[in-house]
Amino acid sequence: MIIFGKQCFEYVLCKAPKQIKEIYLSKELNKDIFRRLQQLHVPIFRIDNKKAQAMAHGRNHQGMFAKIQEIPLLSTKDILDCHTLVVLSGLTDMGNIGSIVRTAYALGVCGVLLCDRDYPSLQILEGIFRASSGALLQMPLGFCVTSLEFANQAKMRGFTLLGTGLMPDSAHFSRESLQKWALFIGSEDRGLKQKLLQKMDIVLHIPMHNNFDSLNVSVATGILIDRIQR
Repeated sequence: MIIFGKQCFEYVLCKAPKQIKEIYLSKELNKDIFRRLQQLHVPIFRIDNKKAQAMAHGRNHQGMFAKIQEIPLLSTKDILDCHTLVVLSGLTDMGNIGSIVRTAYALGVCGVLLCDRDYPSLQILEGIFRASSGALLQMPLGFCVTSLEFANQAKMRGFTLLGTGLMPDSAHFSRESLQKWALFIGSEDRGLKQKLLQKMDIVLHIPMHNNFDSLNVSVATGILIDRIQR
């Protein structure tokens, strides 16, 4: 797995240096950073800008690349060991998924699950890693074919299922009453499907003003996690 860009590069160097297998540089680095790289005792390669652009798929790389160990996707069985989860049903945009991973990690959620989409490729995971600013390195990420299947399994394991909708909250709750919970977030354009909404124990709503009813999915997820955690 290739990660690039100063923020992600330095995050891995600081938080998980043992995961770095190879380093690729197209620019000169600060002497202190380069000295730390040498102490890792991994291969360091100099590459030209053409190679760097290809490795970054045309994105801004700032001359820093690292090959790290691949991040495994957890099975449904393993992700259910987390007591708080964000379940992403049908989300495909790498930027939104990465932002949600970053927000969920910062707010103390234990895991994120991808459902109702194709199994993410290595390139997709690299994009999610970059959008998460490195948080994916420490946030358990799982994959399940369908969110309906997962909802049934989570209920059997004692999770409270939380969904999102346009109507006022379907029930009142307190943080203390939510020992284990899974927040289901729908796709960027359609939200949660009706069959899935019917499985929810509580459907949450974000009140909005100025006759406006649209938020970016990652922003909405952050607001909802904060409400649940309070």
